[in-house]
Amino acid sequence: MDILLVASAFNSLTQRVFAELSNEGHHVDVVLASHGPDAVRAAVREGCPELIVAPMLKSALPEDVWREHTCLIVHPGPPGDRGPSSLDWAIAEEASEWGVTVLQAEAAMDAGDVWADGSFTVPPTGKSDMYRNEVADAATAAVLLAVRRYAEGSYKPRPQSEPGTDVVWRDFFRQEQRRIDWENDSTATVLRKLRGADSQPGVRDEICGREVFLHGGHPEDRLRGEPGELLATRAGALCRATRDGAVWIPELRPRKSSGDPAPFRRPAASVLANFPAPPGSSPGMPGAYDRPYWLPEIAAPLELPPDRITWTDIRYRQRGPIGFLAFSFPGGAMSTTHCRRLLAAWRYALTRPTSVLVLGGARDFFSNGIHLNVIEAADDPAGESWSNLNAMNDLVEAVLRTTDRLVVSALGGNAAAGGVMLALAADEVWCRAGSVLNPHYRNMGLYGSEYWTYSLPRRVGAETAERLTTEALPVSAATAERIGLVDRLVPVAAQEFAPEVERLAADLAADPDLPRRITAKATARHADELTRPLAEYRRAELAQMRAVFFDPEAPYHALRSAFVRKLPNGSARPLATGDAR
Repeated sequence: MDILLVASAFNSLTQRVFAELSNEGHHVDVVLASHGPDAVRAAVREGCPELIVAPMLKSALPEDVWREHTCLIVHPGPPGDRGPSSLDWAIAEEASEWGVTVLQAEAAMDAGDVWADGSFTVPPTGKSDMYRNEVADAATAAVLLAVRRYAEGSYKPRPQSEPGTDVVWRDFFRQEQRRIDWENDSTATVLRKLRGADSQPGVRDEICGREVFLHGGHPEDRLRGEPGELLATRAGALCRATRDGAVWIPELRPRKSSGDPAPFRRPAASVLANFPAPPGSSPGMPGAYDRPYWLPEIAAPLELPPDRITWTDIRYRQRGPIGFLAFSFPGGAMSTTHCRRLLAAWRYALTRPTSVLVLGGARDFFSNGIHLNVIEAADDPAGESWSNLNAMNDLVEAVLRTTDRLVVSALGGNAAAGGVMLALAADEVWCRAGSVLNPHYRNMGLYGSEYWTYSLPRRVGAETAERLTTEALPVSAATAERIGLVDRLVPVAAQEFAPEVERLAADLAADPDLPRRITAKATARHADELTRPLAEYRRAELAQMRAVFFDPEAPYHALRSAFVRKLPNGSARPLATGDAR
């Protein structure tokens, strides 16, 4: 069928629905509701869709559209649940099970007849992680079922008011309900509030006399202090004491003040570094990682003991002949510092006696490439873009040049731009079946780097590589496997991905053919180097990127600024990072 997607943003769920409907043979177009009701009407009039689907909608469809066309709305709540903050309420009320409903648009919000629904177990993660994984899995399955039912023509959607369905209206979840009472809230309560707002809208709070929004939360088992006291920093995150423990907060967003452009999230320590020091703090100089000098930087060991409950974004562990280097950065974005720290961890992993090294393996984002928010906040965005890109290239090159063991990239979630190219530097790419890949840079006005001109064509061929980077469309995991972008689909739920990767890695390490494969890999890398050195790929790519970074009139700068500030940019396609925040 001809299907039109109407969405407030081309976010992770919209991208996945787009990709999976396309896999089913449908012709799918996208219009952003944020461009206004007239843009939606124009897309309907010009495209004449047989069906309209709204995977993520923050505003109502024009009445003339839903009255004249069948419009299916994806609501992130079970049948009978209504309101704009469904997932927020589910986390706040500690629901163990939740659901997704595909319903028909009508005048009352979320009140239409049900075409399909699905349920899932609520994981102990942040809202955005759950949205990109459990919610996306259930929603995509429900959309595909609803579309099949509509195409068959015989299914009659059921009313939500039928017996056995509890209809509940839940109001918008406001900051007053998210407020943290540091004196009285337990660590569990603080974490629940932080996780319910980790991506949007954040939890409004005050630090050092400044209003900020807190984004993300993780428990800490050892550091203690007076409730609300700032205790330490670690890799850009901030540790704050609770009534009975402490939590790590990875990101902060300053509250908007009059006349200022829209503020945006970035590593908590870097935001705090710009605040005045609290009274009585020790004098000193800012640290090397742009952090508040009055707080200690307390690093976590790379090989963290299994009984420790604390936050760290990079971990290494070993099981027999297999090394696992896991990392998880907020939003999948990797700053210059992230890249350098991960490269140092990679070099450490290479000193360990393993025959298989797994990179990644955590649920949610693998990587979305360079950190546009950190770049936007820099005094010299062009210079920081250049530093960040070179650090990313250093990391990818290190993976490409690892020839003494087999390397596996394990993608538990989405990846985009340089993050895809980081994954492709491995010998094998394993991908959770629900992941979406954006192997391109075009929608951020960039040519691309991270050795993509080497890695992408050698996997999918020159013609497909050209199509992927110029069409700039999301690719489902199934399509990625079909075209050779990934080697193995891992068809498990997000919570089961890490243990399944460990099982598969054990099988790989036990394969009698592994030594031959490692030898063949080293031989192939040597031959490729003689044909065209990696340094030449890097030089050619960076020449293109440098010209853009240091041209103040290049579209990249306006696109980057609009992206991090969540301002309209006129595009219905995903931006270069494929971000879903």
